[in-house]
Amino acid sequence: MKERLVRIGTTYLPVIDVEQSAKWYQKHLGAAVNYRDQHKAILDLANQSIFLIKAEDGERSQFLDIEGREHFSVTFEVDGLAELERLHTLFIEEEVLVGAIEDRGHAGKNFIFYDCNGNQFDVWSELSPAFKQWRTDVIYD
Repeated sequence: MKERLVRIGTTYLPVIDVEQSAKWYQKHLGAAVNYRDQHKAILDLANQSIFLIKAEDGERSQFLDIEGREHFSVTFEVDGLAELERLHTLFIEEEVLVGAIEDRGHAGKNFIFYDCNGNQFDVWSELSPAFKQWRTDVIYD
């Protein structure tokens, strides 16, 4: 069956202070800010657009799973375990709130981190096969 959707192009995240949040994403995640006003910032990050949307205090991107545990809604990928460990160490040095590196019983390892608004994210040490192939094609074309 042919896929009907090709990729996720934009993710929307709730933030309290748009300017402070945009600066945090630039500093800690290497995002490029394409647009910013008092209600939103549009970032280029991890091959998609991230919209930081001014929201009410207490709004977060994560949710509670069936067992009552907080769960992230986005997983970022890095290229291998060494890169995951490097990023984890860098985040700790930059005082980003991070969890431990975990083995969750599938390929690779993961850790969670939080942005300056309390939004929770995951990082996985494995690149998706389709992205790995696309990346190889782009580099060698």
